[in-house]
Amino acid sequence: MSKTKTAVSPDLDTPTDLSQEAVDKISAALNPLVADALALYIKTKNFHWHVSGRHFRDYHLMLDEQSEAIFASVDELAERVRKIGGTTLRSVGHLAKLTQIKDNDETFVPPREMLRELMEDNKKTVAAMRKAHEVADKYDDSATASILENFIDAAERRTWFLFEASRQEGGNEA
Repeated sequence: MSKTKTAVSPDLDTPTDLSQEAVDKISAALNPLVADALALYIKTKNFHWHVSGRHFRDYHLMLDEQSEAIFASVDELAERVRKIGGTTLRSVGHLAKLTQIKDNDETFVPPREMLRELMEDNKKTVAAMRKAHEVADKYDDSATASILENFIDAAERRTWFLFEASRQEGGNEA
């Protein structure tokens, strides 16, 4: 099968049995996930560094664990794009164009609001990963689909933990 690559430098032309259309569509589905993971990592670390209150230790540790898991997904997703012959993020500006995760630059965010905001962000990433999974399935890219299945499960777990940690008990903030 012959294919013409135009978007990738010949020096970066990774051999693959996927069609150019598949490479382009799968890369286009994965790159926003790389951007979202980087943005969510920074946001989770921001909240980790700035959380306060009676549950400080629990939230601080949970957010640190979650940020590490999110960061670990970045390289795997970006390398998957390269393995199939695509290109991935090259700059912070590129990241900003692709991410759906909104910044939070407030000087103070109450802990429960932090957790709820991160919960919603993780839910958005799950939805985006499911769409990317559909693209991978369309082009019979089982390796990408498999990676996404693991990341979907991890993001759903983060969502669950954030939900449970942010629940109000007896009318008081969790």
